[in-house]
Amino acid sequence: MKQIRLSQPASIDQLHLATAEPRPPTAGEVLMRVHASSLNYHDYVVVTGGIPAVDGRVPMSDGAGEVIEVGPAVDAPTLQPPLAAGERVLSLFFPQWQDGRPSQARRKGVPGDHIDGYASEYVTVPAYALTRQPKGYTHAQAATLPCAALTAWRALMVEGRLQPGEVVVVQGTGGVSLFALQFAKAAGATVIATSSSDEKLERLRQLGADHLINYRAQPKWARVVTEITQGEGADHVVEVGGAETLVQSIHACAVGGHISMIGVLTGVQGPVSTATLMSKNIRLQGITVGSCSQQLDMVRAIEANGVLPVIDRSFALEQIAEAFRHQASGRHFGKIVLDV
Repeated sequence: MKQIRLSQPASIDQLHLATAEPRPPTAGEVLMRVHASSLNYHDYVVVTGGIPAVDGRVPMSDGAGEVIEVGPAVDAPTLQPPLAAGERVLSLFFPQWQDGRPSQARRKGVPGDHIDGYASEYVTVPAYALTRQPKGYTHAQAATLPCAALTAWRALMVEGRLQPGEVVVVQGTGGVSLFALQFAKAAGATVIATSSSDEKLERLRQLGADHLINYRAQPKWARVVTEITQGEGADHVVEVGGAETLVQSIHACAVGGHISMIGVLTGVQGPVSTATLMSKNIRLQGITVGSCSQQLDMVRAIEANGVLPVIDRSFALEQIAEAFRHQASGRHFGKIVLDV
C-alpha cells in the first residue's frame, strides 16, 4: 500500500511517499480501506512542526473509507453495533473519548499526531475508533466530518445548547465556520458571518448567512453585531481567530451568551476584557472536537437535515504537500480533501 510519512525535522517539504504492507486485524480491530482524508489546521501544525511527532509519522487525523476485514470480536464498551466488512465508516479524532466529559486520558491517541493517521491506503485500527458515515455521503464528504464538523456541532448543539431563533456569529470561511453556519441554519438560528473578502461573503450568503460583515472594512465589527441585534448582541460566537478577534467576540456577545473558543489563528494569547465577561455573564469555553456519542448524534442530524459539506478542492494523496500549501495560502473556501 501507499502512504505518506513525515520525516523530522518536520516541514511540508519533509512529507514523502512510502510503501508498506497492510497489517491484518487482531481481536477488536478492523482493516479499513481509506478512500479520503481532509486537511485541518491541526494537521498543518503537525506537518510544520508545531505539534511534535515521531520521525516517520503517517499524518492526517480524518479518514473515511470501507471496512475490508474484521478481526475476532472482543467484549468492549461500544455505542454502536459491531462493524462488518463492506460498511462505510469514518474516523474519530479522539478514539478513546467514547462518551461523557473530556479528560486527559480520553484525549490521547489522536490519529496523525499521537499515532499513525489516515494518509495511507489501508489502516488497521480498533473498531471503536470508527463510526458509520451519513447515508448518501461520498467518502470525500464523510472525510470532512471528524474534526471540523464535530467541533462545530459540539460548540453549538452540545455546549451551546442552540435554540431556534437565537443569533450565531461565525468567523471566516474555514471548515469549522462553514459547518457552524450550516448547523445553525438547520436549527432555525439567525447567522451573522464575517470575512475579509466580499466575494467570500457573497458565497456565505448563498449558504444561508442572514447578515454579512467585512471585518477589514469594519474592524470594530462587534458594533455592527450589536446594531443588527438591536442592542442585544449574539447568543453564540464561534471564535476561531484567537488573540486579535476575542475582544470583538466578547463585545459582540449578548448577556448570558456563549463563546466557543476553537481557534488561535491570530495568536496564542491576547487581552481579555474580564470585566465585560463578568458583567455580561458570558460563558467562554474552549472546544476541541468531541466524543464518539456526539459524532453519532451529528451523523443522525446530518441525515435528517440534508447538510452537505463545502469542499474547496481535492488533491491526490501524492499531492499532499501541494494541498497543505493551498491551505496555507488562505484562498480556500471550505474543506480541502485528499483522494487516497
